[in-house]
Amino acid sequence: MLRSRAEVPTARRIVVKVGSSSISGPNAGQIAPLVDALAAAHARGAEVILVSSGAIATGIPFLQLDARPTDLATQQAAAAVGQNVLVYRYQESLDRYGIVAGQVLLTAGDLEQPISRGNAMRAMERLLGLRILPIVNENDTVATHEIRFGDNDRLAALVSRLVRADLLVLLSDIDALYTAPPGEPGARPIAEVPADDDLSGVRIGDIGAAGVGTGGAATKIAAAKLAADDGTAVLLTSTAQVAQALSGERVGTWFEATPRS
Repeated sequence: MLRSRAEVPTARRIVVKVGSSSISGPNAGQIAPLVDALAAAHARGAEVILVSSGAIATGIPFLQLDARPTDLATQQAAAAVGQNVLVYRYQESLDRYGIVAGQVLLTAGDLEQPISRGNAMRAMERLLGLRILPIVNENDTVATHEIRFGDNDRLAALVSRLVRADLLVLLSDIDALYTAPPGEPGARPIAEVPADDDLSGVRIGDIGAAGVGTGGAATKIAAAKLAADDGTAVLLTSTAQVAQALSGERVGTWFEATPRS
């Protein structure tokens, strides 16, 4: 179990989650430096899984839409187009390091049913054993409102539990968890969250200005606590600081993990 940021470079198995607004639209250029950081961890022997949002956001311009669609059918259509483009962009960047990506699309039901959960775990373990970098996303083309994860922060936490990861890194546009929405006067970054801290004093804002994702501070806190309670240390920081985060530097908010039994 990782006990501090300083031990991050020793992590054997790492799950990294990146949000839609960080790698789509005007921020699509962040894919390359994200891949640089993932490749560095991969090169030192870590097994790396990327949980990436962004299929719908990536597909929006190809469907000639001005904003994220609100109806399920158009969301599914955007995801079908965007997932293809998104994985192509990741693989194109990973080619610089000779790393092959493997696409894994899941629904909430897949991780709730023992048989499909076992299949997902077996496939993921084999991909990692072959030194493939799994890229996981919600299967938006078949998911309905009733069976969705709701956000990929929760999906990342559940994947971390599935593969018993040492570390989960939750990336967004914000560099850390703050005591209040970062733009408000007096908001302070939180460096560390002990395992028994319920963060009841933290005031949560909205999902963010980009409007292309579904998560926010509340979903990240819930996901971080879910993973940490299962023995996976969690680091919450910005996509721009992913290289520092995976190098063990003192960035973001560290969620202490509860020891596994």
